[in-house]
Amino acid sequence: MDTKKNIILTGDRPTGRLHLGHYVGSLKRRVELQNSGKFDAINILIADDQALTDNADNPAKIRDNMIQVALDYLSVGIDPKKSTICVQSALPALHALTFYYMNLVTTARLSRNPTVKAEIQMRGFADEGLPAGFFSYPVSQAADITAFDANVVPVGEDQLPMIEQTREIVEKFNKIYGDTLVLPKAMIPENETQRRLPGVDGKAKMSKSLGNCIYLSDDVKTVKKQVNGKMFTDPQHLRIEDPGHLEGNVVFTYLDALCTDAHFAEFLPDYANLDEMKAHYQRGGLGDGTCKKFLINVLESELAPIRAERAKWEADIDTVYDILREGTAKATEITNATLTRVRKAMRINYFDDRAIVKEWEALLRAAKQ
Repeated sequence: MDTKKNIILTGDRPTGRLHLGHYVGSLKRRVELQNSGKFDAINILIADDQALTDNADNPAKIRDNMIQVALDYLSVGIDPKKSTICVQSALPALHALTFYYMNLVTTARLSRNPTVKAEIQMRGFADEGLPAGFFSYPVSQAADITAFDANVVPVGEDQLPMIEQTREIVEKFNKIYGDTLVLPKAMIPENETQRRLPGVDGKAKMSKSLGNCIYLSDDVKTVKKQVNGKMFTDPQHLRIEDPGHLEGNVVFTYLDALCTDAHFAEFLPDYANLDEMKAHYQRGGLGDGTCKKFLINVLESELAPIRAERAKWEADIDTVYDILREGTAKATEITNATLTRVRKAMRINYFDDRAIVKEWEALLRAAKQ
């Protein structure tokens, strides 16, 4: 274990195509971190095991979305030469580490995890019964993070309790078995709006089931439909001359997360920046239609290059498959080394050193005396 290295672990559950919330909350930042040259390794995990914890009756959904997530990664600029893209279920060390860590966590502690509680409520498990695998998925995440010796984990604000739980597991393991695991820290987006982009309807979270997402692979027509037809503005802004309100206005929430001064120079030169546009909206005289049109242009400036890049990869799925296979092979070596270190610390690496035979012999002799 080299605690001086800067290593990132991040990833997504392959339950559907990735959307704008993923992009502003993590994907765009991942590309920036990947290209910054500040990190010794960047590992991106397609967490299909964790996706199965609440989709066990439909593994085809997970399998089919593996390629969608991989394509989304590559289309936004994740470079397999700089970042290791790997598949969770193909890394056996993660399963073993999860089991060992589960013995260090109580069910009472898991039940207090705010993220788990929110996810349970959202999925209706309280009524249908809670799968044990889903209940313990924070432990699985701890295994993922520690297996790669990651000390930096880019997450949204809602995932901070998961990192805290990982830190607790690491501290407890190291206290019992000696200094073995790297203690991670969370990295959250600096722009508060980007930490959790709401759905186009103003709901707290983008969700496929709610139909309130803008996907990275959506075409221009679909993006316009979501913005013009569903995006919430200000219900009190009935006439253009009426003063508008920014609080809860999803159009401005998206602009806060995405637009730059350069977007104004290109698409709306009447304003130098977003602050000027907001001021005009608040005093009245700026229509919602103009705001939405500007947002659509901002979205297209982001999504058009992603769409074009995705089309290239879609035409070469064999290469995408090889990227996943090679990344997973590399990750297997990394995570197996951590598992070996963990077993050694726990002294359950029975067949790595025959010195255990001497210990057993001494134990038997002592028992006979």
